[in-house]
Amino acid sequence: MTDTLPVPATPALPPVATPPDRPAAARWIAIAVAIVAVAGAWLGWSAQQRLQQLESELVKRQEQSQDQAKEAHLLAKQAQDNARDAVAKAALLETRLAEVALQRGQLDDLVKSLSRSRDDTLLIDVEGNLRVAVQQATLTGSAEPLVAALQTADDRLNRAQQPRLANVRRAIAKDLDRLKATRVADLSLLAVRMDDAVRLVDDLPLLIDPATRQAEASAQAASTPAPRPAGKPGKAGKQAHVASQAASVAEDEPAWSSRVIDWSQKAGQTVWQEARSLVRLTRINQPEAMLIAPEQAFFLRENLKLRLLNARLGLLSRQTATANADIQSAQAAVKRYFDPQSRKTQALQSLLTDIATQSPQTQLPRPDDTLAALATLSAGR
Repeated sequence: MTDTLPVPATPALPPVATPPDRPAAARWIAIAVAIVAVAGAWLGWSAQQRLQQLESELVKRQEQSQDQAKEAHLLAKQAQDNARDAVAKAALLETRLAEVALQRGQLDDLVKSLSRSRDDTLLIDVEGNLRVAVQQATLTGSAEPLVAALQTADDRLNRAQQPRLANVRRAIAKDLDRLKATRVADLSLLAVRMDDAVRLVDDLPLLIDPATRQAEASAQAASTPAPRPAGKPGKAGKQAHVASQAASVAEDEPAWSSRVIDWSQKAGQTVWQEARSLVRLTRINQPEAMLIAPEQAFFLRENLKLRLLNARLGLLSRQTATANADIQSAQAAVKRYFDPQSRKTQALQSLLTDIATQSPQTQLPRPDDTLAALATLSAGR
């Protein structure tokens, strides 16, 4: 709001008494007064203009100061925002600096690990390859991965040309000789033979089978002659005596009497055979085998198959002791309940014996000497 300064009023001059004799002087005085009034009016107007200019200048400067205040406030706000951004960036830089420090530490550790000597790196690599080869040999049941790993390790140590690695090379040579001298059975072949043994179980004749008992009785009768009653001739003597009587009668009697004699001989032989078949004596070596009911024979065979399958699983999982125990139990059951004179029984027993003999050969020796030499050398570096 602008203030208007009051224009000073021209002071009233006292009336000058104009003498009648001086009209010219009065005129000059009036002119001077008019000039003074005009000059005062001009000075007042000039002062008023200056005041107006000053007022407008003040208004402009006030507006400029208000604009500058607004700009300053805006700049202050921007400065605060920039300060907050700077704080956030500083925190981010600190985080990245910590990450860089951590990465630098990791790089330092990596550089230290890479700055190991060539021999130490070679020993670590050889030991790792050997342990992997041991696992492969255990899984496959073959000594080839171990032999290849030991030969490769020996070649690399030979190229290193370091005297302190001589003990490791000697241990490798010792393990190689032991591996090459070890006979390893083929697990797949043993598994196939166990399958053959399982298939043979269904064809094995039991001791309680009628055919088996008849064969035993025939073999016993063939080996032991029938006892003769006291005071009576045997069968051969009777037949010779009847034949001699028939010959003597044939000379004296007609032909029809010879036919009667032949018929009587045949009738006597038939009666004798029927009498012998009424009583049969059999030697029983395994009484518990004869007590098995016919319907239990199926379960006996199935139990024997399960025992053989357990032995097969034991061989495949390289549990030699368990597999041998199952094989021995199966052999005892075959010997107790099945006909030992049968060819199939003998073939099964022979097959199980061969499998039990070869099963301990499925265990591979470990390269313990080489691993111990590597551990000793690594501990002493």
